[in-house]
Amino acid sequence: MQLEINVIDAFTDTVFKGNSAAVIITDKWLNDNLMQSIASENNLSETAFIVADDNGVYHIRWFSPLTEIDFCGHATLAAAFVLFNKNSNVQSIKFLAKAVGTMTIVQTESGKIQMDFPNRKPEKVDDIPDSLLFSLSIAPAKVYRNAQAYFVIYDSESDVLNVVRDNEKLKQLAPYDVVVTCEATSEKYHNYDFVSRYFWPANGGDEDPVTGSIHTGLAPLWAEHLAKNELVAYQASSRGGVLDCIVTGDRVLISGNAVPYLTGFITVEE
Repeated sequence: MQLEINVIDAFTDTVFKGNSAAVIITDKWLNDNLMQSIASENNLSETAFIVADDNGVYHIRWFSPLTEIDFCGHATLAAAFVLFNKNSNVQSIKFLAKAVGTMTIVQTESGKIQMDFPNRKPEKVDDIPDSLLFSLSIAPAKVYRNAQAYFVIYDSESDVLNVVRDNEKLKQLAPYDVVVTCEATSEKYHNYDFVSRYFWPANGGDEDPVTGSIHTGLAPLWAEHLAKNELVAYQASSRGGVLDCIVTGDRVLISGNAVPYLTGFITVEE
């Protein structure tokens, strides 16, 4: 069986930047083991699998090289990019995922793709796990948590950029990952409101290049701290990525660019 595969660089307008995701569209679901094997073989942060229902809603599932993921923003952006390019007259797409619900995706006038996600603002943590404290070379100023990750707040960009982590200790926090973040204050990052890095050895790998899902927590957190609902974020991985965020009630709108890297076919046995 041959399947078309597209690899897209998301949250960037430059190939080899942002975060790569593979997108595979099928008429019906492949079995779970096969989808996991394909994602492991791709060895990208995520592979998104899409099946359309009779009402034109696209059901989407995301797999890292290690496991199925409840929610992935950059692979949703990549999937929408592929669908918009296959259907040039379509301006809006609805995705459905079990853990996230219905997501409406639109193309904006600027050419970016805007995704409508649930607001997953984290709550402050007073009893910080030792596994978190001992896994980071720089002590947190504050710590928050939502259903996805611990949010480590630092006082400076140098802390976010230079912190060293112990992945084996981070794995002890499973199922939670860890994001480190601070307000953007330097000239280097003057175009942004906050910066972050995301570590997820328990669920996918080492450091994720750009993580759309975590910004459903980062954006409302920084919106409250900075007293503004429209923010521009930079994820400061080696590849880097830019996310436009709007916090509106119980939703967070996240927008970004995407560029194609590869279109081809894979051969598998069902």
